[in-house]
Amino acid sequence: MTQHEPDPTPTHDSGGSRDASPEAPRLPVLLEAVLSVGTDLELRSTLQHIVDSATEVCGARYGALGVVDPDRTRGSKLTDLFTSGLTEEQAARIPKRPDGRTGLLGALIHDPRPLLLDDLTTDPRSAGLPPGHPPMRTFLGVPIRVHTEIFGNLYLAEKRGGGPFTEDDLALVRVLASQAGIAIGNARLYETARRRERWIEGAAAVTTTLLAGRPAADALMCVADRARVLADAAAGVVLQPTPEGGMEIVAASTHDDPGDLVGTTIAPGSPVLEQLLGGEPVFIDDSATDPRMTTHVRKRFGPSMMLPLQSGGQLIGTLALPRHRGGEPYDAVDRLLASQFASQAALALVLADAQHDREQLAVYEDRDRIARDLHDLVVQRLFATEMMLDATRRRSAAAGVEDTPTVGDQLSLAVDELDSTIQEVRTAIFALQQPPGDAPTTVRGRVLRETSGAGVLLGFQPSVTFAGAVDALLPDDVAAELIGALRGALAAAHRRPEVGAVDVEVDARPEGVRLTVTDDGRTPEGTRGTTVTWESSL
Repeated sequence: MTQHEPDPTPTHDSGGSRDASPEAPRLPVLLEAVLSVGTDLELRSTLQHIVDSATEVCGARYGALGVVDPDRTRGSKLTDLFTSGLTEEQAARIPKRPDGRTGLLGALIHDPRPLLLDDLTTDPRSAGLPPGHPPMRTFLGVPIRVHTEIFGNLYLAEKRGGGPFTEDDLALVRVLASQAGIAIGNARLYETARRRERWIEGAAAVTTTLLAGRPAADALMCVADRARVLADAAAGVVLQPTPEGGMEIVAASTHDDPGDLVGTTIAPGSPVLEQLLGGEPVFIDDSATDPRMTTHVRKRFGPSMMLPLQSGGQLIGTLALPRHRGGEPYDAVDRLLASQFASQAALALVLADAQHDREQLAVYEDRDRIARDLHDLVVQRLFATEMMLDATRRRSAAAGVEDTPTVGDQLSLAVDELDSTIQEVRTAIFALQQPPGDAPTTVRGRVLRETSGAGVLLGFQPSVTFAGAVDALLPDDVAAELIGALRGALAAAHRRPEVGAVDVEVDARPEGVRLTVTDDGRTPEGTRGTTVTWESSL
């Protein structure tokens, strides 16, 4: 058994048990392996190709490439293992793959120097093979460096032909490991660039979607859904602060039904919450066992990221990206890209909210302009025309033209029609001045809301006319009774067949208020038209 420094000059065993002579027939195989290792920029296929090439070059029956966790704060261990030579049946019989914390695999992680053994079962560092594992004796291990960082280790076992691995095998594998380090470095850069590109495209898509004017709930759901896909997470969750000082899940995107997630609350004072409110991201290896996690849904998740959504120093929410139990932990690149995405999404949410406010303001301003135009131009002209017609009717009556019924009737009808038109235009002006989506507080607004809701059921909008200072004269209790009577009358009109028109009139005077609801529906007696009147003194 010999153990070698990273770059020693190859030496011969004194007993001659190692064959240090070059094996020329294997050089073409080595050169082909070195060249082929650098042709693929996809990291996982590159790693699998490395272990397959090393197994072929050294004539080993089994090979493995273990990837060392780059985050040493969580302990040195293997985060992934690529194998060669194991059949599917053999792999299935191994209950649990080694994690590199113990045994020879762990020894090579803690002491990354080439290792050459004739019989690994006799080495004191060996922890034995797990149940179902094929028997192995001869062993060769070489670390793989990417620049100065240990990326992983290359393990070979069971030299074909029954002999031990030689110094030549070690030299060939070290050459291959050196070239593999370069190939892995290139593949890492390529994969990081691709991941960064996907996150950037995702952030741009979210920004574009949010600025398209979608509602706030849809905007939060868009952030959660896109982040879940980019992070390959089990769920994408957006939390927002509660009045009590905690945080509540307001949007959740999962492969399954997210109903049990929405509404889940992090209680005030939670350690996780304190970090988030301080603007710090939280990274968790296992949500189910981390004492900082206190919600009931934590048991179904494993690795997780919780990223503050803040803009201009203001925390507007949190983006959480948990993976399933046993899922791969997030690496440093994942954390960096997700944090950048969260910052971009927070800015997009703030901009979208500001844009929505500007659009609402523009609507209010436009409605106010229309209302002013109607009041200043249309109503005054109609009123002037009404006054002219009324004066004409009076002059005609004084001059004796009243004996001609047609002229007087037509003038009276024109005056009545103009008066009704003025009332309807004023009602339209009042409706334009109401903020959309806000619950009305005035009597006029409440009446218009009731008739508008009834219009959805009737299939047409009832005509509404106000007379007198409705808002100023009616106290709250009388207004409540009026709204109740109006609801009943509209419901009765809806139940009558063949209803095509409903007229609502509210007449308020200092002595009392009267509500009249008239419809043209068919009555049980077969006639058409019903009038409902409600009155109350003031």
